[in-house]
Formats: sequence, structure tokens, C-alpha cells
Amino acid sequence: MCGICGYQGAFDPGLIHRMTTILQHRGPDGEGIAEWTTPTPTGFGHRRLAIIDLSPSGHQPMAVDCEACGAVGLDDLALTYNGELYNYQELRHDLEAKGHRFRSKTDSEVLLHGYAEYGTDFLGRLNGIFAFAIRDGRTRGRPAGIERGDLFLARDQFGIKPLYHAVTSAGVVFASEVKAVLQAVEVDRAIDPVGVQMHLAYLWSPAPRTLLKGVEKLEPGYAMIVRGGRVARRWAYYDIPMDGRRDGRPEEAIAEELRARFQEAVRRQLVSDVPVGAFLSGGVDSTAVVAAMRAAGATPHCFAIGFGAGYDGGENPDDLPYARQAARQLGVPLTEIVIGAEVIRDLPRMLYYLDEPQADIAPINALLIAERAREAGIPVLLSGAGGDDLFAGYRRHRALRLERSWAWLPRPMRQGLAQMAGRMAEGTGRGLMHRASLRRIVKAFTFADLEPDPRLASYLWWSPARLRERLYSPAIRAALGAARAEAPMLASLGRIPDERDRLNRMLYLEMKHFLPDHNLNYTDRMGMACGVEVRVPFLDPDLVVFSTTIPPAMKLKCGETKAIFKRAVRGMVPEAVLRRPKSGFGAPLRTWMRNDLRPMMADTLSPDAVRRRGLFDPTAVQELARLDTSGTVDGSYTLLALMSIELWCRMFVDKTPTEAPPRGL
Repeated sequence: MCGICGYQGAFDPGLIHRMTTILQHRGPDGEGIAEWTTPTPTGFGHRRLAIIDLSPSGHQPMAVDCEACGAVGLDDLALTYNGELYNYQELRHDLEAKGHRFRSKTDSEVLLHGYAEYGTDFLGRLNGIFAFAIRDGRTRGRPAGIERGDLFLARDQFGIKPLYHAVTSAGVVFASEVKAVLQAVEVDRAIDPVGVQMHLAYLWSPAPRTLLKGVEKLEPGYAMIVRGGRVARRWAYYDIPMDGRRDGRPEEAIAEELRARFQEAVRRQLVSDVPVGAFLSGGVDSTAVVAAMRAAGATPHCFAIGFGAGYDGGENPDDLPYARQAARQLGVPLTEIVIGAEVIRDLPRMLYYLDEPQADIAPINALLIAERAREAGIPVLLSGAGGDDLFAGYRRHRALRLERSWAWLPRPMRQGLAQMAGRMAEGTGRGLMHRASLRRIVKAFTFADLEPDPRLASYLWWSPARLRERLYSPAIRAALGAARAEAPMLASLGRIPDERDRLNRMLYLEMKHFLPDHNLNYTDRMGMACGVEVRVPFLDPDLVVFSTTIPPAMKLKCGETKAIFKRAVRGMVPEAVLRRPKSGFGAPLRTWMRNDLRPMMADTLSPDAVRRRGLFDPTAVQELARLDTSGTVDGSYTLLALMSIELWCRMFVDKTPTEAPPRGL
């Protein structure tokens, strides 16, 4: 688990050192650099977080000396790698049987031998979290389609580990984080208007797009070949198999197998030569992970976030009472981190490490937990991320099923409801939008007149299009033209024509976009900011494939979210946890926006600041703030998105990011 970076092309001599240095938080245990001049100038950088085989033999960039590989040293085969392979021991055994000779006990070396044996097809054998680059400098024995000096880059199936790249006039640069990519002065820092549109619609940007025209994310399950400083090929090697297949067995049999597969996924991810802890929110998913760790013989140190005295529950019920009960019943130590509104001072620091202006306070919680874990000497944490996305755990999944109750309404009536709800969402709420129940009703009907797939995309929006359009500056509005925020979602849904069930189609969008571009993005970035690796057992490839065959009616049953998973872990997880209401991993943002965050908002969204940036209309932004304060619209998250974009631009656009993250404004 590390930070990686590299280039191919005619870049200045100090680039790879600058890139590696700015990634030092991702790898406190070592640094490595390798560069080549022929056939095309190329450089690899690496920051090491030692998890498996802590010896110097795990140093990267890594080479092999193996007759079966046809390679001796870095000039033949070289690797820079970020991640963990949970099945590396099985893969190593297979490769040794084919004559490969290993010099370390690392999972990293398995990648080099596996590539030498199977070529790019080796990706299909990997179970883990990874982003890596391999330079193939061999004069013979290269896979078909690979030329001498080519770079082979890949990202794991579900986007757990990040990989950014930029194609410039000088060549290609890549890295684990945007701030490293931006060390190359050739990278275009112009703001992408469609990226702005995406960040306002979703609060994050679907891959491959970022907020910058010149920087892209390699999509989950994708690989690419770089040759001569240009991208020669880019392809999807994996997709989530939503193809309409269903497991026809009784629910009891499916639940039993689900439990076994889940426990195996957790057991597999305990492989480590350092201590492994866990997040424990007291929710079903994180508690089930800890219970499975206990069943595998581990006693993980757990960490939970809670709110200080006087917190009234608000938007998110306090997790601590449930976390304490779960820790007590499971017999694990629990470190409690109590927070209040003072954590908003960490917003700029959070955005610096996020690399993208995600408008959510939840990453601060993950950052604080990772800091405390590192202080306790625990560099690996298991997370419950992904459970909601596999087994239908969000409120929007329940709302989606409830559509059946009113879908029989004639289209003109649905259009009327949509118009009425849309007007309320855009500013006729008359002070009522402070009420969570009304907000949910309004959101449910705002897009009632849309066609099925666009309506699925709308469930991921945080504001209606007309409200967003009012905020754009004339320049951004003109640049957007006919671009639509739902376009990447519709493109993804077009890949699963055989999956007709709307809930499963929604879950596909969750796993393709919301999970990697939001939840996994901040989970990785906040952990690695502190030198902590976060693992996600729910995204074990075998478990994911099995989840796609479970009938949707078992996932969401009579209005109960994650029904089949709860049945599978009953007896492992305390009943109080199974019965608790769904709570987001967040904070009372709406309250904070109207109180504690006002000074920061006044600075970042002042008319002068908005006018100078040129992305939004100053008058419209001030009006949104007024309407949100009065409760006429629910604009808190949209305002946070505007603030996040401005703060991010100050750090990533106005100047080249530095090694020192900000502590405040």
C-alpha cells in the first residue's frame, strides 16, 4: 500500500523527485526512484507503506531476476505498485510451479512474474486492491501488443485504489494523486465546465472526468498502454456482471452461502505483517466486518466517531451508543473520537488530501479515525464500505421500490406533481425545507415525469437542474451547451441491457460511480493521508459476483433494506444493530452551514471571490445562501459544493500544490 507516480516523455529532470516527494504521506516507510532514457525517457517513483514483507526486499520500483520471466534487473521489467493482493500466495504457488523464482515474500513481486507469464490477461486472476505501472524493457518475450519500453497501467475492478493521468505536449504523467500529476508544468489546469456541472449535480465527478480538463481518472476495471509518451490503448478488462441471472434457491440457502462468502472475504483480507484494526460505526456493515474478524480469530482494535454533549440527533443519529454495544458484545477494544462543529476547521486540509472537491463532511470523520489509528500503531483498517451498494442499503433504494405505489398515475398527473415538487425544490418551500420528511417527498416527486433510466440517474443528484443552471456564470453556461449531467449514468446503464430490474440497475450505478468516485475515493485518500491502508471486504470480487445473482426482492424486502444480508449475519451481529435506523457516516451539515460554517462561506463565496473565479454567478450564489438560511430551499450541500470548488481551486489551480496541507483559511 503506497503512493506511485511516473512519466513517459520529455519532461524536466526534477519531475519524478517532486512527484515522489509530494506523495510522502502515502508511504512513510521508504522512497524509490528509477529512470530510463531509451527507447523513450521514462521515470517511476514510489513511496512505501510496508504491510507485507517489511524487509528491504519489498523496495520499489521493483525488478526481478528470473529466467522464466526473461528478465534481469530494472531495465527488463520494473514495477511501481500501490495495493494489496489477497490471493497472492495462491498465485505465487502457481507461478513457482511454472518455474518462476522469487526473491521476496511480497505480493508486489507476484505482479511482475504474473505479467511475464500471462501478459495483460493476468489482471483477470487478481483479487485485491491495486493501481500499478509495469515498464517492459525486454528485448524478447514480451506479450502480444507490447513493444519495448511500453508502460502497462491498471486499476482494480472496483476503483478502490486511485490512478490519475494526464496527456500533455511533453508526454504522459500518472500518479496516485492529482497533486503529484500537477507537479508537471505541462499539465493543463483549465477548469472543465462539464466537471463543474458534475460536481454540482452529484457532489463528485464520474470517472474518467475530474474538475480539470487536463487530468483524468483511469476508470475502475480499466487498463492502458502508454507508448512513446502517448496513450496507445485503453480498455475495460472487467465489468460488474449485471446480466439478469438469478439464484433460484430458497432464501435460507442463499443467506447461508452469503454468510460463508462474506466471512471468507474478511478472512482473506486479514493477511498482513502489521496490526489490522477496523472502523466500527455500530451500523450493520462495519459491525458484521468486525464480527467476521472475530470469527477468523482476530481481535481488532476498533475506532468510532461520535458527537459531543448536547447533540440532539439531528440529521444523523449518534453512532457511539451502537458502537459501544457492538464492541462490548464482540469483545473488542474501542477508541471513541468525539467531535463537534470545530472539525470544520479541517475542511481545507480535507480537500487537499481528497484531490477532488467532494462536498461532504464525512471524509473528515475518516481522516480523524485514520490519524488515531496511526497513532495507535495500526496501519491497516477494515471498512464496511460497499455493503449498502451491494445489498440495497440506502433510503433511495426504498424510495425506488415505493415508486410502484404511484407509477400507475397517468403521465399528465405525474408531470403536474413533478412541476409542483420542482418549484418547491427551487424556491417556493416557504421555510419548510428544513424538515427532512418534506425534503424526501419533494425529491421523490421532482423527477416523476422522467423516463426510467434518466430517473435512476436523478436519484444520485443533490439538486434539480434548473436550480444548478441559475448558479452558472454566462461563460460556463455557454460552454456547457447541451451537456447533461445524466450522460455518464445513461452510458453505464447502456452496458447492461439484459438487467431489467430497476433496483439492480440502480445498484450497478452505485458500484460503477457513487462507490468509487465518492465513498472509496475519500476512504482511500483520508487513510493514506495518515499512512493507513483501508481495506473493503464487501468488494471481494467473488462476493460481488455472488451478490449480483441474489434476487432483488431479497435485498429489499417489504421495505426492509439489506434484508438478505441482515438474515445472513443474524447471530453474528447484535439485534439492536440489525434493527437500528439507517444513519449516514457524516455530521449535521445543514445546521453547521447555517451557523458554524457561515464565516468560511462568507469568505469563499463572497461576491468578489465568486466573480474572480468566473465559474458562478455572484448574485445567484448569494440568493441561494439566503433561501437556504430561510428554509425555502435545501441548498446546504450545493453551497458546500461551491465552497469546496473555490477552496480546491486556491490550492490546485492558483498554484502548484505543495507538500504542506493547509490547516485553515
